[in-house]
Amino acid sequence: MELLLFITFAPILILALYVYWHDKYEKEPIGLLIIALLLGALIVIPVIYVEIWLGKYWEMKFGKLFTGDLAVLASAAYVAFIVAALTEETFKYIAFFYFWKNKHFNELFDGIIYAVFISLGFAAVENVLYVFHSNNGGMVVGMLRAITAVPAHALFGVAMGYYLGLAKFEPKHRIRYLFLALCIPIILHGLYDFILMAENEWLFLLFIPYIIILWVSALKRMRLHSHRSVFKR
Repeated sequence: MELLLFITFAPILILALYVYWHDKYEKEPIGLLIIALLLGALIVIPVIYVEIWLGKYWEMKFGKLFTGDLAVLASAAYVAFIVAALTEETFKYIAFFYFWKNKHFNELFDGIIYAVFISLGFAAVENVLYVFHSNNGGMVVGMLRAITAVPAHALFGVAMGYYLGLAKFEPKHRIRYLFLALCIPIILHGLYDFILMAENEWLFLLFIPYIIILWVSALKRMRLHSHRSVFKR
């Protein structure tokens, strides 16, 4: 049990500390970061209900519309982009606005910090549900998620926070950046899930390159906002 708990929560802590360390010039209050984690954890509740409803909606409206391989691809696309990505990233996006007018949200990198911590709070609860599942959970699931799904949630959070930071501090383009802050993570998340769900060997070959692209783009976004810190001097 202790080892399962470690595997479940260690990647959350490591990624949280990693992003916190990159906030070099003006650290966010620990209390606010804990709130971000809790908000991410709490949104799991509405997300579950919405995802269940969307899953049933597909079965009612489109379940018999497709057959064969097309049915697999269509179902995978719907679950990946609509059920999972749209629902989860939208609720993370909504949770972020708890911090929008906070006095501590005072530089670009703060958008990344709060979005990533919300994402990690969500990933922590999701990890518990998967790792401790009575039938399909266990050590192997925890180890796989530690190097795939958990970091992926953080990387989607970086993308969201990058554009939310721009939206906060570049008001002339606020609408554009607010739109990108939601759409880009949905697309990134949807592609991630679709590659895994499509049951296509050729698509699966793209998984590792896609993870590398996610990491490279996330590190670039973090570096850009860190260099533009108003507290750098």
